[in-house]
Amino acid sequence: MTVHVPNSARDILPSDHDRAILIGRVWDPRVSGPTPVLVDQGNLRDISKLAPTVSQLLERDGLVSELGKASDFPLIGTLDDIVAASKPGTGAETLHLLSPNDLQAIKASGVTFVASLLERVIEEQTRGDASKADQIRTEITGIIGDDLSQIEPGSPKAAEIKQVLIEKGAWSQYLEVGIGPDAEIFTKSPPMSAVGHGAHVGLHPISNWNNPEPEVVLAVNSAGTIVGATLGNDVNLRDVEGRSALLLGKAKDNNGSCAIGPFIRLFDGTFTLETVKNADLKMAVDGADGYHLDAGSSMSQISRSPESLAAQACGKHHQYPDGFMLFLGTMFAPTDDRGGPGKGFTHEMGDLVTISTPSLGTLCNQVDRSDAIAPWTFGITALMTNLAARGLL
Repeated sequence: MTVHVPNSARDILPSDHDRAILIGRVWDPRVSGPTPVLVDQGNLRDISKLAPTVSQLLERDGLVSELGKASDFPLIGTLDDIVAASKPGTGAETLHLLSPNDLQAIKASGVTFVASLLERVIEEQTRGDASKADQIRTEITGIIGDDLSQIEPGSPKAAEIKQVLIEKGAWSQYLEVGIGPDAEIFTKSPPMSAVGHGAHVGLHPISNWNNPEPEVVLAVNSAGTIVGATLGNDVNLRDVEGRSALLLGKAKDNNGSCAIGPFIRLFDGTFTLETVKNADLKMAVDGADGYHLDAGSSMSQISRSPESLAAQACGKHHQYPDGFMLFLGTMFAPTDDRGGPGKGFTHEMGDLVTISTPSLGTLCNQVDRSDAIAPWTFGITALMTNLAARGLL
């Protein structure tokens, strides 16, 4: 069975795209580099004259109104053609979509949904051995139950539960960040490393227990202002992190392990942070072996508000001069068996992962090994060299 990345504009745009302000990036072989773009009906337009990077665009006061007259900006190409060209293995000779962010730090929130909290505890207790997951799941739920949704993180009730679980020997570092006062905020991957819609996502070759994580990703400027949102896949290696939380970097940050896109939707009168807070994400995994999984994640079930997570990441204690992208976490924690009884879900090479929500559109990527997909070679130095050669600095 062959699985294919969606190849037309209607497959990836928000349901109300006619009133959405969508910005992103394309790789343009005519200039041998990336260009910020604006979605204008069925076309993409070059907005580099406003700013050469998306990071700088999001710093502009009045950006929404500046983008209001799309016809002022040069035409790059039709969206249908560019989406059709954005597929696994597309090279630098082809005009195609990139992730919509560039110089921003890429941060992520962990254990922000109680629905996935239990699975993080299980990963820890199994030490990365998927065959032990069912047994330990039964043992842990017997102690803490399977519904922590009524507990407010950092509340006196949470502190009381923590003390009880410590006494029972059931406390966990994941419970600490799940219901404690401080959220887990970590660096997902370096600036410029994210892949966009249609590209391969990568799994480290040592991993045998892994999964996609469908998430909303906030776009935050250097002032800490949330200016828009997009979709992301926080590719995760459950066996690696399960062996030790100190291996989080190895579990999270590999070639192609961070997908963001298809576009950043800017906040305006029709799309706000409240829209994000009520978004329902859908995710499908389709394998070349005929495997199919439908799952989802509802932002209304998040245990910490998006603005509180952004505030924990950025403030007087930590600045991001180029802004940052912030993954908000997921309630998706796959437990359905795929590789054998009791082993839960894990990827197979060639899986197609499709993440969507009506207000942000669709992000689709195909899974392969991180050492088999195209290496990441275009970083900050290459970007600055390219922009200087184009007279954009």
